[in-house]
Amino acid sequence: MDFREFIRQRRKEEGMTQQQLALLAGVGLRFVRDVEQGKESLRVDKVNAVLKLFGKKLGPVGLYEEEKAT
Repeated sequence: MDFREFIRQRRKEEGMTQQQLALLAGVGLRFVRDVEQGKESLRVDKVNAVLKLFGKKLGPVGLYEEEKAT
């Protein structure tokens, strides 16, 4: 699961609209839409503000993690 899918799935599991997520995270609605649409360049501080709502934060991930799992 990639980042945008994680955010969308968790938001829906919590029964939140994009607007509610934006408000709770202290980011703009446009930012949440950009995240869920897979925009490639995002501000790390804002990403972490959204992830914090789900008990997560950004961190390094190996490039070949998916290959090892299969």
